Amino acid sequence: MTFRPCAIVPSHNHWTAAGQVVAGLRAAGLPVFVIDDGSPEPARAVLGALHDPEHGVTVFRLDVNQGKGGAVKQGFRLAAGQGFSHAVQVDADGQHDMAALPRLLEAAGQHPEALISGQPLFDGSIPTGRKIGRWITHVWVWVETLSLALPDSMCGFRVYPLAATTGLLTTERVGQRMDFDTEIMVRLFWRGTPVVMIPVRVTYPPGNTSNFAMMRDNWRITCMHTRLVLTMLVRFPSILGRRRPSLAPSRHWASMSERGLYWGLRFCAEAYRRLGRRGCLAIMAPIVLYFFATGRDQRRASAAFLARAFAAGGAPRRPSLLDGFRHFHSFSARALDTFITWVSGRPPGGMIRADGGILDVATADPRGALFIVSHLGNAELIRAQLDPEVRDRLTVLVHTRHAEHYNRVLCEFRPEAAVNTLQVTEVGPETAIMLKEQVDRGRWVVIAGDRTPVGGGQRVSRVPFLGSEASFSQGPYILAALLDCPVYLLFCLRDGKDHRLYAEKFADRIVLPRRDREGALQDWAERYARRLEHHALKAPLQWYNFFDFWAAPC
Repeated sequence: MTFRPCAIVPSHNHWTAAGQVVAGLRAAGLPVFVIDDGSPEPARAVLGALHDPEHGVTVFRLDVNQGKGGAVKQGFRLAAGQGFSHAVQVDADGQHDMAALPRLLEAAGQHPEALISGQPLFDGSIPTGRKIGRWITHVWVWVETLSLALPDSMCGFRVYPLAATTGLLTTERVGQRMDFDTEIMVRLFWRGTPVVMIPVRVTYPPGNTSNFAMMRDNWRITCMHTRLVLTMLVRFPSILGRRRPSLAPSRHWASMSERGLYWGLRFCAEAYRRLGRRGCLAIMAPIVLYFFATGRDQRRASAAFLARAFAAGGAPRRPSLLDGFRHFHSFSARALDTFITWVSGRPPGGMIRADGGILDVATADPRGALFIVSHLGNAELIRAQLDPEVRDRLTVLVHTRHAEHYNRVLCEFRPEAAVNTLQVTEVGPETAIMLKEQVDRGRWVVIAGDRTPVGGGQRVSRVPFLGSEASFSQGPYILAALLDCPVYLLFCLRDGKDHRLYAEKFADRIVLPRRDREGALQDWAERYARRLEHHALKAPLQWYNFFDFWAAPC
């Protein structure tokens, strides 16, 4: 198929910025269809004056107002009738940054079968009511699509593949007015049309005239969501079967978002304030069920881990769906427990020390140290329980993408929660020198030992773990050798109503001989994997690496 795009500008009484919008589209070489949706004067005259077919601008007037959806549909008919393959839809009110147009067109050229949509980046001009309304629609769309692949369904800056779009419109009913943008995106997604989101800056211009009718359009949107939810329930199997995978899949753990984390924690925060831990876990159950039902990759990773853990623990059996759901629910409970501990100053139940005084010894030692933690259990509770002067000794290495939302929530309730975190993707020479200086001053460095490097698989060792070889990062042991300090392991597992803290002295210092550096790294990785396996078998449902842990490094 030849990529031949045009542009559609629907307008009802938006005329002050329409000329600039059309000029921007023409500067990109796009033929433009302006659909005047029954505008009164002076908008009618201003829009009519833009009509210049010889220079690529066609103005088509609808004498009776049809609504935004009706105007865009008319534009689709005109574009398809003249043989265009794609149509850029952009609103005429000047809210969208036209500098994003080349990126949208480039994405459409690379993925001609996809719907390319702007993902709004709002400034402070967005009205609060609009912001709340958009968020409510986002949540409903995630339910209707059984996916989080559509982070925004209301943006009026898109590139439509006309064949798929006109095919949909000939067979299905789609809203005519402010319900159009969301409904057509959901229905295209149901049919297997992939969606690519491109960030677009959006500003509400001063004096902007809105065509949104508060009562009528909110009622239309409510009816639309009702239709979509009921249709989703009827078409549930076909919708799941047609969902398209990501256009740029990756197997690395860092590419797998911790889905809905920020707003999920905000929700939990408010629920905990009103209902306590038990009530919060109860109302979280259907939310967890939704993520369990739609998180195919995470669900498979959970089943693979649990099968290995059950076998290694002497009870070989296939994990049931209930096991998988309990695994997901355990993860949500972990996040809730962390929040409770930071806010209240103590974990739910209590903290049982099972470390033989090792942590006290490390605290009394004026030397710095390296602590290796993992995504087993909840080591974050240990940090929250430390005395402030001890906590101040910590520098926690975190991965930015997976930590920023979590710390953002915690900081709203307890500012010191994110103190002394260092967001890195890989420890380079400059970072290592800085950490060495901190350790020499008696500080503690905390690093995860169960995640491979984000930058690639070069610094990993393949070692036995739960019956098969898995990739473990060499980073903690390389860093330990550079820091030349004691090394400890920390684990914190929930045990009934309480949490149990385990601390182990892993090494007084780690030395990597030049003659057999790789062999030494392999040995340290094997030692760590054995200790991680030992604790993982105590509480397999507290394993929170929801990706293929045994996959070969990319």
